[in-house]
Order: sequence, then structure tokens, then C-alpha cells
Amino acid sequence: MSQVEKLLKYQETDEKLLKLEREMANSDERKNYVQAKNFLTKAPEKLDALEAKARELNAILNQLKEKYEEIAETLSDFDNLDELVGGGADISFYKKNVLQLVEKLKAIKAEAASFIKSVKDADEEYQAMKKKTIAVQNQYKEYSEVYKKYKETKMEEAQAVKKELEALAKGIEEDVLKKYDEKRSERIFPILCKVNEGRCSKCGNELSLAGKERISGGKVTECENCHRILFKQD
Repeated sequence: MSQVEKLLKYQETDEKLLKLEREMANSDERKNYVQAKNFLTKAPEKLDALEAKARELNAILNQLKEKYEEIAETLSDFDNLDELVGGGADISFYKKNVLQLVEKLKAIKAEAASFIKSVKDADEEYQAMKKKTIAVQNQYKEYSEVYKKYKETKMEEAQAVKKELEALAKGIEEDVLKKYDEKRSERIFPILCKVNEGRCSKCGNELSLAGKERISGGKVTECENCHRILFKQD
């Protein structure tokens, strides 16, 4: 059996392993587990951010309340306006100040109302996130167990295939197998492709003259376009 034939047999067996790997990667068991894990990984940071946002909004709201109370107290100084008028004072100045303060109070009241709503929304978002985090924590335990059992089953199958590959690898030259493994790590598959009329059967790229000579000489040749290992079928 030639090196190419041995490598083709190796690739055929390796395809079973690749299929198992893809099944595991795309399984619902893994997706549920990974989604729950990712959510719980990010949840503390998001909860902290929501809590910080609520604190910031509350601080601004408290500042507005203090400002409101300060202006309201200033307005109380005008409670004796009637006495001032009775004493013959010009009330136009006082009236203007009162109107300005009243407008400021209205603006602060409106702004405070907006912040009260923002604080409430932030609190509701925090509580919803906290509730969801607890729910996902419970789901994560279940998903972890399900995925663990599923993975164990698939790993048993994968180990059996890996033993076949180890046996087949003994008949393949070390440098050829190394090149195959490099392509495998790049997620290129199939790695071995035959040459049809001087072209790669996978991407259609025509081999260079040097490449055609290597193929004719029975040497391992790489496609210059898709970088797969090429062979000429006798």
C-alpha cells in the first residue's frame, strides 16, 4: 500500500472523528450549556453596572431634592411681602425674583420626575436581571449534567476512532503525517484531493509545472491555492 493510499485510509477514518467533533460542537446539549455559562459569566458585571447606574441616578435625584428645598426655603423669605408693600416698598423687584424662583422650582420638579422614572426603570431592570440570573443558575446545573453525560458518550466514540488513527499512523511517513495534521488544525477538510487533468479537484486551480512534476514523481504536493495535499490517481 502506497503512502497516498495509507493517507487516504487515514483521512477516511479521520472524517469519522471530525463528524463526531462537529456533532458535539453543534449539539443542543452544548449550546444550552455554553449559553447558560456565558450568561452567568457576564451577569455579575451587568448587575454591578445596573446597581451603579441606580446609585448614580439616586445621587442626582437627591441633589435635585436639595436644590428644590433650598429654593423653596428662599421663597419663604417672601412670605412677608404684604408687609413690604404696606411699608411702601417697590415690589417689582421682589415679584421678578419670585417668578424666577417659581420657574426654577417647576423645572427642578419636572427634572426630578424624569429621574424618579429613570430610577424606577433601573430598579426594575436590576430586579429582572437578578431574577433571570437565579433562573439561569438553576438551568446551568441541569445543562451541565446533561452536557457532561452527552460528552462522555461522544468521547468514548471519539477515543475508539483515535485508536484506529494511531494504528494507521504507524504506516505513514512522519513528515507527511505532520503536514496532514497542520492542515487538520487549519480546519481544512478533505485534506487529500486528487488531481484531475493537472488541476486540484477541490478548487480547480491548475498546478504549476513544478507541481505537475512532483505529482508525476509520486511526491506529496500541495495545492498552491487551497493548500490541500494533492495526489494523482493511477
